Amino acid sequence: MEGSGTVEEEESGAGSGAPPLTLSSPCSFSSSLCFSSATSEQGAPSPSSTGSHVVESQWELNSVASESEEEEASAREPPAGSQPTGRPAEEPDLVIEVSGQRIRAHKSVLAAKSDYFRARASRDILRVKGVSYGALRLLIDYVYTARMGEVRHDNLAEVVSGARVLQMPCALHCAAEAMRAQLRLDNCYQLLCLAKKQRLAELREAAYRFMSDHYLEVLREPGVYGRLSGAERDLILQRRLEAGRRCLLVAEVSDAFERPGGGSRPQSRESSRPQSPSSVMSLEETGSLIHCYHEASREWRVLTRLPEEANAKGCAMCVLHNYLFLAGGIAAGPAGSEPRARLSDKVFCYNPLTDTWSQVRPLAQPRSQLKLLALDGYLYAVGGECLFTVEKYDPRADRWSPVAPLPKGAFAVAHEATTCNGEIYVSGGSLFYRLLKYDPKRDEWQECPYNSSRRRSADMVAFKNFIYRFDVSSGRGGEQGPGGGTGGGVEVFRYNTVAKRWSQCASLRPSSGPIQPFRCAALGNTIYCVNRTGTLRFNLAQDGEVEADGGLKGSFDGELLKAPFDAKGLLLPFVLTLPEKVEKAEDQEGSLSL
Repeated sequence: MEGSGTVEEEESGAGSGAPPLTLSSPCSFSSSLCFSSATSEQGAPSPSSTGSHVVESQWELNSVASESEEEEASAREPPAGSQPTGRPAEEPDLVIEVSGQRIRAHKSVLAAKSDYFRARASRDILRVKGVSYGALRLLIDYVYTARMGEVRHDNLAEVVSGARVLQMPCALHCAAEAMRAQLRLDNCYQLLCLAKKQRLAELREAAYRFMSDHYLEVLREPGVYGRLSGAERDLILQRRLEAGRRCLLVAEVSDAFERPGGGSRPQSRESSRPQSPSSVMSLEETGSLIHCYHEASREWRVLTRLPEEANAKGCAMCVLHNYLFLAGGIAAGPAGSEPRARLSDKVFCYNPLTDTWSQVRPLAQPRSQLKLLALDGYLYAVGGECLFTVEKYDPRADRWSPVAPLPKGAFAVAHEATTCNGEIYVSGGSLFYRLLKYDPKRDEWQECPYNSSRRRSADMVAFKNFIYRFDVSSGRGGEQGPGGGTGGGVEVFRYNTVAKRWSQCASLRPSSGPIQPFRCAALGNTIYCVNRTGTLRFNLAQDGEVEADGGLKGSFDGELLKAPFDAKGLLLPFVLTLPEKVEKAEDQEGSLSL
């Protein structure tokens, strides 16, 4: 029975009636291999193809024996590197019978790769059961060429079973490697099940890695994600989040100045994102880049470029499941038309593990100057230019749906937003001191205590149970810095989301010139404040020292990190986990530059 795992062998001598098998031209595997059929059908030999000859009947075996004797003696050896240390005989000295068909091979070649054949080296004929003819052909081909042939998900079980019966552990590894290259969304679950059933640890890990690398596609496929256990779902997501090293990145974007109707609005005195028209134009002409900060070399390097269809003007970005999402923005009108712009509803997604961009379901409502946040496996698009509506994206269903809108009169235009303790916090616009909280369980907005600061809000970011808000002062009134200079500084306020109380926790007064507005991202115990002039680092106490409100004590690093070379527009920072191959490539580039 095939697949039963049992093997029967029979040794035959010269009087067994089995004629010797010979070739008139080289076989497909090597000059020393021959595959034959022991059926009773008689007829003319089948024509050779691509220099190969397969003996198809016992009649042909007898007829070609004398004619090919001389050719057989001078036949080619197996390919270089595929034969074992011991040189095989000039012609095959072993006949293997399986499923009524025969294969000729060298005992020494098989014995070098198989304990099964090594233990039976004294036999001239072996009759094998429990291994299919197709699997045996692939396995012997592997012995001679060190390559696994046409292994597919539908014959992998046969090949694995045959490799175990014939005691070829290297063939098991090679078959698993061959299947790894064939992993796709439509077969990854079947191969995972097969790998678990056949105890192929490497193939199982490869299937999990494929699902992790293509997590969004797997998430949307009921035939895959819906059949995984809860532990397996957690496993592939955790592996995705830990697939390499967490890195700081920035994207070149720009603020919206023109209204959709083509009119323009003056830059507000309280605007937190000043942007020069020249830098906006350069982004439109050259495209937007994403830069990655390499800690070892302390340099910024280009990781990828935003898709041409994406709108870097007035868009929003955030990270979910280690994917970068870009939503909304303002799209310029067609070339040659009136200079009118239109709001965009497109949503793009970047996968750092495969270095690919794709599009997901568009927003239900086109938006610019919106905020995009990730919370509990969902995306939230909050507000926008003249909008109070909020919508939620379910990546598993690839669908946007409306949720409770912002309270009427909440904010004028722009706002800052972050997530903390399973809730969304929004502040900004013309009332920078106001703070709203969205509870997704109740689907409602609540008012939080006001902050006494009236300065321009640059950004706010969450760390544990606290929200850190960075306000930039203009430097009016002759404020003096530590170096004797006057200029705007930074005030850091901390909001305890549990105690619901604000407190001032740090400040920075530069010695030369005002600090330009920036955007923030948290990585480890450091909050990076990034703009085109450089990067400030706000370090939270790593020794565990806490202040009166329970928050970690923080301070600014005296060293200003350089900005990406020739960066354009507004730099929007975020954190992604990049695969090891990207890190290794950067290390190699750094060593070459040294």
